[in-house]
Amino acid sequence: MNAKRFFTHPLGIVISATGSTFLWGSAFPFIKLSYESLDIRPEEIGEQMIFAGYRFFLAGLLILIFFSLLKKNMLFQKRTFLPVIKIGLFQTFFQYVLFYIGLSYSTGIQGSIIAGTTSFFQIILAHFMYKNDRINMIKTIGMTLGFAGVIFANLPKGEFTIDFGWGELLLLLAMLSGAFGNILARNGSRDMEVGYLTAYQMVFGSLGLLLVGSFSSNLFPFDFSANAVWMLFYLAFLSSAGFILWNNVMKYNQVGLVSLYMFLVPVFGVILSSFLLGEEVYFLVMAGLILVVSGIVIVNRPKRVKEEA
Repeated sequence: MNAKRFFTHPLGIVISATGSTFLWGSAFPFIKLSYESLDIRPEEIGEQMIFAGYRFFLAGLLILIFFSLLKKNMLFQKRTFLPVIKIGLFQTFFQYVLFYIGLSYSTGIQGSIIAGTTSFFQIILAHFMYKNDRINMIKTIGMTLGFAGVIFANLPKGEFTIDFGWGELLLLLAMLSGAFGNILARNGSRDMEVGYLTAYQMVFGSLGLLLVGSFSSNLFPFDFSANAVWMLFYLAFLSSAGFILWNNVMKYNQVGLVSLYMFLVPVFGVILSSFLLGEEVYFLVMAGLILVVSGIVIVNRPKRVKEEA
């Protein structure tokens, strides 16, 4: 089965989209555990940028090594410089700079909920960029169920209050940047292999993160233990594998049909944090997961073909 056939098959879409969102959801507890292991404090934005730079640079290298072993030509091509830089700016650099700074001025609950808005932004952007991907009533219902599921999943973590400030604004801009980066990657995949595109956008994006982090921290501020090393490698792996899967899903499918899977990221994050960090899994978390899945099923249900009279 070739790549296009797999990533457009209903089962292939479910496996790859759910797999990528599961991997990204697992980043929440592993980032927290890594911060504890490396003694990175919430206010130490520079160290957080440096760590993120390590993560995405390593992720890009893993992709380059993997596809090189498969005999793919992964040598950098000058003609791809501008599109790869643009994708790296939005999909990696801007998204994570805005996210880390915004999260430092917001709460974890609101951060998790706002993380669910990526789906909204992708669907809205697709509405204006693709004539065959307009917003309709079915997509609106799916988005409503999905966002409600994200809120339900986060309610047990504390009292949910609506409080909008600079932190929340930066988080929203981070999600908008990520959504726009995903759209750019989809367009870029028409002329570039997904593995090539993903690897180099991560490498260039990570260099930006390291540069920003170096303004308030040196480039080697950590004392890595064996535990911290394997967690860094896992975070790099989930980034590389997650983006390879997701960029392929975006390449071969309508944005509006697959974007709702992004609602699973914060829900998986809550569930996996509960298991890995020893936190209790509440009923509302599972109810949230059911709502998100319901929204995905509604939007992706098979269309009935009208019988001709």
